[in-house]
Amino acid sequence: MRMIKYTHACVRLEADGRSLLIDPGIWAEAEALDSVDHVLVTHEHFDHLDTERISAAVATNPALRIYTHADVARQLADLGPAVVPVASGDEFDAGGFRVRAVGRDHAEIYQGLPGIPNLGFVVDVGTTGGGLYHPGDAFFVPDLPVATLLVPTSAPWLKVAESLDFVRAVKPRRAYSIHDAVVSERGAPIVDRWFEQKAETEYSRIPPGQSVTFD
Repeated sequence: MRMIKYTHACVRLEADGRSLLIDPGIWAEAEALDSVDHVLVTHEHFDHLDTERISAAVATNPALRIYTHADVARQLADLGPAVVPVASGDEFDAGGFRVRAVGRDHAEIYQGLPGIPNLGFVVDVGTTGGGLYHPGDAFFVPDLPVATLLVPTSAPWLKVAESLDFVRAVKPRRAYSIHDAVVSERGAPIVDRWFEQKAETEYSRIPPGQSVTFD
């Protein structure tokens, strides 16, 4: 299993000729969608969903399927059967990847806002100890084992202490930074140092376009 990290919150999983893309927002590199089989979208915000590029990808590949919350699916209704609504607790097959949707709401930024749904996704990547978990914009702790956690490290809705508590609660074997496009080049090492010292797991930041492989 290979995971490619793209800018911000977008990752691509590849195994045995299959590919699954999660949260291709406007900051993700264009090649993230090249020949992708299926897409998971956690919520509607532009940094997780680039509607124009998703529409173009479906036009190129009518077999492409986008799995997301029903509210987001309604916003993509013009894509027809390419969009598959899923709900928290649903388990489904996305092109050979077994996925469970978890969680419910986007984390609060201020005074109840943004007040939209957010689904996290736990993907069976065949590793011992659990799946790979992309939480979107939330700190929901799933009730199933997680070997690889994609942890948000910078956003209007979080502080580092909350992200650290989230990692400790999930208890993954490893954690990789996501949701990090707004961290400056100078600031990233400061954030990383806290996770390296206090996350109580193996932690690293993957540069955009680079990848890691799971056994």
